[in-house]
Amino acid sequence: MGIAGCPGAGKSTLAAGLVAEHPETHVLVPMDGFHLANEQLRRLGRADRKGAPDTFDVDGYVVLLERLRGADHDETVYAPRFDRRLEASIANAVAVLPQHTTVITEGNYLLHDQDGWERVRPLLDECWYVDCNYPARIVRLIARHIAHGRSATATADWVRTVDEPNARLIRTKMASADVIIRSEDGRLALPLEPDWRTPWW
Repeated sequence: MGIAGCPGAGKSTLAAGLVAEHPETHVLVPMDGFHLANEQLRRLGRADRKGAPDTFDVDGYVVLLERLRGADHDETVYAPRFDRRLEASIANAVAVLPQHTTVITEGNYLLHDQDGWERVRPLLDECWYVDCNYPARIVRLIARHIAHGRSATATADWVRTVDEPNARLIRTKMASADVIIRSEDGRLALPLEPDWRTPWW
């Protein structure tokens, strides 16, 4: 199951909430674990827009999703996790155990249909989109960047030149989601009715 949305929309909050409600059977495998390392981004000249579609290892992410779909019932599959404190991915940090019957993956580009990302959606049984009004989302983004050490000036510049161009791209695919969920003021409606699958906007 995928959860997509713009930066700051509340994807991680929703995904973590769903896993917390079903800790024995659900596990979270974030797309962010496939951020290219900072040294690779510098080599490619993309460090100043980390978070754009071409700053991830989409091939590696697709291979992991394929492996998860085809895993044997007694197999453990390991996945990377992105650590915001380190600004780096940690290999093998997430264990998808045989007891996990639902894998939730969340990230910006699960519905993106170009540059290799079009291979992601067919590997998901369902994909939800978390939408959020602009002011609430921007406040969350600013708070996140400052909490992780950016100055107010650097934060404003990053949100304007990196996060928001990405958000405009992400929103173009919102209507292709199975479900659209509104996230406002830091709150999400949990639990969700298990048979609620009708998009609304």
